[in-house]
Amino acid sequence: MLKILHLAPINFAGAPYSFYDMHNKCGDHSRLITYHKNQRNFPEDVCLNLPLPEFSLAKYWRREKVIHREKVKTNLSPYFKPKNIFEKFYFNTYDFYKKNKVLSLVDQLKLEEYEIIHYDSGLDFFRNSMLAKKWKKQGKKIVCCYYGSDLRIRGIIKEMEEISDLNITSEYDHLAIKPELKYLFYPYDPSELPTKKVTENETITIVHSPTNRKFKGTELIISVIDKLKSQRKINFLLLENMDRNEVLAIKSKSDICIDQVGGTMGGTGYGKAGLETLAMGIPTITNMTEEYEKWLPENPFVVTNNAEELYKKLVELIESKNLRQEYGEKGKLWVRKYHGYESVNEKLKELYKQNKII
Repeated sequence: MLKILHLAPINFAGAPYSFYDMHNKCGDHSRLITYHKNQRNFPEDVCLNLPLPEFSLAKYWRREKVIHREKVKTNLSPYFKPKNIFEKFYFNTYDFYKKNKVLSLVDQLKLEEYEIIHYDSGLDFFRNSMLAKKWKKQGKKIVCCYYGSDLRIRGIIKEMEEISDLNITSEYDHLAIKPELKYLFYPYDPSELPTKKVTENETITIVHSPTNRKFKGTELIISVIDKLKSQRKINFLLLENMDRNEVLAIKSKSDICIDQVGGTMGGTGYGKAGLETLAMGIPTITNMTEEYEKWLPENPFVVTNNAEELYKKLVELIESKNLRQEYGEKGKLWVRKYHGYESVNEKLKELYKQNKII
């Protein structure tokens, strides 16, 4: 039995928790420590509940990072470094502030006993990677896993890459930023989902649940929906800033889901929201590059990359119950085959062996 520790800044869309849950249900022992609380009501194991700066200057700083990344999409170094002396001072101060709390937790939960340390987001408790370096010297195996904005906006922390035994990603576009990354479908257990409600209403319900409108192309989606409202019987639900369980309950009564179309900085493809609706048997629309669409095995998504394609695909789905059912059944089977715990755990163990972790 392996002892696997997951450390994550936040439980991104529940993905780190799913890895932790997968390890335990597949016969190993795992813990998940998150640094900050996820506001979307995803389950936690142990959360340090460290504060995230929410004052105006901090929000401006994070927004400027996104804007800068958009402007320089090409020739951008994949590595993180403080932009200026003030940013460096902030990270040093914050590390000092949380040091005693972190070290106390390490002792309390006996984290030194774990053999494999997964850094979900490639980030140690401390920005200078202090504990990761210590554990590496003790012979522990280090795995860095990247999920999204950690690589697109922040970048890889060079000290972590230098000591990592394995670097993986669950985001296809990361492979263009860092081709050496190993791709792994992240695990998902559909048993958490409410049962899909079968309705016979003439009015078709379409849902969209962005965590960030700009990332998901929400304004483009709304413009297409506004055009459709005058032509078809549809009910459009924009689910924002809601409890996750409430969102899932509403989605279970819907006919079509739009994940993302034409957004910026959110990558292409799908995330947890897309998996949830696929697993419930709901046709799910998202955008993909041509390369990604061809690469993704047995692609179960309705792919649209602009307003014209979105309008056309929505009309086809609205007018054909059989087409909706076809996509729905395909989606449920696909999630089980590629994202199921047993499938992902088997692939991860193969990567462990290839990289002499086990």
